[in-house]
Amino acid sequence: MRVLFSEEAERGLEEIADYIAKDNPRRAISFVRELRNAALALSDHPEAHPLIPRYEEYGHRRKPYRAYLIIYTIKANHVLVDAILHGSQDYETMLFGDS
Repeated sequence: MRVLFSEEAERGLEEIADYIAKDNPRRAISFVRELRNAALALSDHPEAHPLIPRYEEYGHRRKPYRAYLIIYTIKANHVLVDAILHGSQDYETMLFGDS
């Protein structure tokens, strides 16, 4: 199954790279590559990660990678990475508002 990245996910990767690059530009590149590869690995077993509790009806799943979360949905013929963000961020409010 193909893995596609939303504009929000691409923006998240850029923000992560910018943040890490302040201290270590080389590590920023390698870490974002690792994070992208972790997302691309969803193509093999997209259902390996659970739906986000309390928001199952939206179909979002989360895959942790170190201190980050890869938020994604499974579509008919691809996996869509909706967002990539630090686990300390309030991703529930970002994704679902005040549901």
